[in-house]
Amino acid sequence: MSKAKIILNKDYTKGKIDNRIYGSFVEHLGRAVYGGIYQPEHPSADANGFRTDVINLVRELNLPVIRYPGGNFVSGYNWEDGVGPVESRPKRKELAWNVIEPNIVGTNEFASWAKKAGSEVMMAVNLGTRGADAARNLVEYCNCPSGTYLSDLRIKHGAKEPHSIKLWCLGNEMDGPWQIGHKTAREYGRLACEAAKLMKWTDPSIELVACGSSGYGMKTFPSWDAEVLEETFDFTDYLSMHQYYSKNNLTTQTFLARTLDMDEYIKKTIATCDYVAAKKKSRKKINISFDEWNVWSTGRADNFYQDIYSLEDAVLVGSMLITLLKHADRIKIACSAQLVNVIAAILTDDVSAIRQAIFYPFMHASLFGRGTALQTLVDCDKYDCPEYTDVPYVDSVAVETEKGVTLFAVNRSSEEIVLECLAAGYTGLKNPAHIAMFEDNIFAANTFENPEAVKPKNISDNITVENSNDICKLTTKLNPVSWNVIQF
Repeated sequence: MSKAKIILNKDYTKGKIDNRIYGSFVEHLGRAVYGGIYQPEHPSADANGFRTDVINLVRELNLPVIRYPGGNFVSGYNWEDGVGPVESRPKRKELAWNVIEPNIVGTNEFASWAKKAGSEVMMAVNLGTRGADAARNLVEYCNCPSGTYLSDLRIKHGAKEPHSIKLWCLGNEMDGPWQIGHKTAREYGRLACEAAKLMKWTDPSIELVACGSSGYGMKTFPSWDAEVLEETFDFTDYLSMHQYYSKNNLTTQTFLARTLDMDEYIKKTIATCDYVAAKKKSRKKINISFDEWNVWSTGRADNFYQDIYSLEDAVLVGSMLITLLKHADRIKIACSAQLVNVIAAILTDDVSAIRQAIFYPFMHASLFGRGTALQTLVDCDKYDCPEYTDVPYVDSVAVETEKGVTLFAVNRSSEEIVLECLAAGYTGLKNPAHIAMFEDNIFAANTFENPEAVKPKNISDNITVENSNDICKLTTKLNPVSWNVIQF
């Protein structure tokens, strides 16, 4: 049985965690909206057609923001099609996903749904087929209280109070050749800059996210990001990052090591942001909006990406959350993509809504990971695999919360590990709790027939805590291939 040691100190912090790091994403894709959040014929549907069983599960995740309406969808979307009387809205040929969009759910409906789900909207504007004028008009429609044509139009449409949306995405994945209205970095940067100016002139309180690269593997990374920031630097607040990981034919240990790749991607993006700031001799700091991330287990489009997630997937999702928290000083927004049915934590059929295995690590981080990220030193055995070397078996981050310390840890090993945590600067830590996800079959997954095949277990009996001077020593065991939440 191998051992691991984690060392942390109350005075050595990484940064305050922005709660918006626990955001999610709903796109008009597959059954995310129609048959997901919206299904008026469902027994649980409210007066507006939204499934309350789904809303209840979403509320368990305590999401601060939900990105909408895309994704690739937004690059061909006319926002005006989704407002006003539903019976008058046009049906459109939707080119991103090759379907007919009925426009039953639009801006006002989604803003109303998000409020019911306890979240704010992170709105994306179309910079694929449209531009600055449509973008600033949407800001006016959503955020101006009254007294202008578009704000009064919103009121006429039944939304008396402004939606007061504070976070806006300047398009989506505009570096991607697959994107409707794909542009070069210079073309996009100029358009995004002018859109940003008009949007902030319309509502100076909003924050704006410029499109960074669509993934670490893009051939144009990081030159794309640098060119875009040189154009948009004065008017934007965040640069976006997107990254998905698929199992394909990888071994478990190679699959679970993918967060080493994610960590390098984050570091290089931060370096690019700081390079542009240095080039401009500016003290302004551009932070990161990692507004699409997840495990994409099948990568198939034939079921509109309605993936089924295993315990193995959940462990990697947990490691991705740990990676985001390790960079809490610069990653201020993140959106797990997506929320319902499409590569999602929540899965529905015409009867039920269930929690997928990846639901739980996200829920744990959102509920127990709000506070200050601590510098965490991990001493453990390492392994090599075909794509990576010196991969630590234990991946971990610690968060100081109002109630004490929460330690998130992943065991990548197929063997049990004895974990010792030394927390300096804390006195009298007590009441330890250990929640873990592990299974004899790491490919086990929740289904409608067995919705609780994979769920967290309370294994707090394994913990011992000793307090001596200003050091707390905690000892517990990490099960093979497991996600762990340790609180004390």
